[in-house]
Amino acid sequence: MTIHRRPLRVLALPAALALLGLAACSPGDSEARVDPPPTPPAAIGELCAALHKELPETVAGLERTRTDPESALTAAWGGSAIVLRCGVPKPPEMLDEKQEGVHVNDVAWLLDKQSDGGFRFVSGMRKAYTEVLVDKEHATDAGMLVGLSAGISKTVPLGFSSY
Repeated sequence: MTIHRRPLRVLALPAALALLGLAACSPGDSEARVDPPPTPPAAIGELCAALHKELPETVAGLERTRTDPESALTAAWGGSAIVLRCGVPKPPEMLDEKQEGVHVNDVAWLLDKQSDGGFRFVSGMRKAYTEVLVDKEHATDAGMLVGLSAGISKTVPLGFSSY
């Protein structure tokens, strides 16, 4: 009998370690590497900090993820499936009248399809520009802009950023 128990103990340790490793990789515990935009002017930084506090805990069914480095200018959901950066400089595409866009909850969004199948959205006509990158898998859920737009419309006033 001891012959059978000994191999089970030896196998149980690697199995337990593997389960712990999987638990450590669960989406709720993950981090997303998100580079903050270049340091914006102080007034824009304050708007972004206010937005950061109003961002939803879930977007498109994905839980909010810690960002590395931590910054009031960044947020992420589902690892790096959806990434937000507040205080980005005005994108040159906003000068193109033919560029596509959408309006969600009183927030105008520039719509830019990426080469990998994902999308980049940039809020416009606000005192701070906010960029949202969405991976290919979640790019089909336009509803994800609803919660983000609500936070922007609450914290970032209408107007034009000088940045």
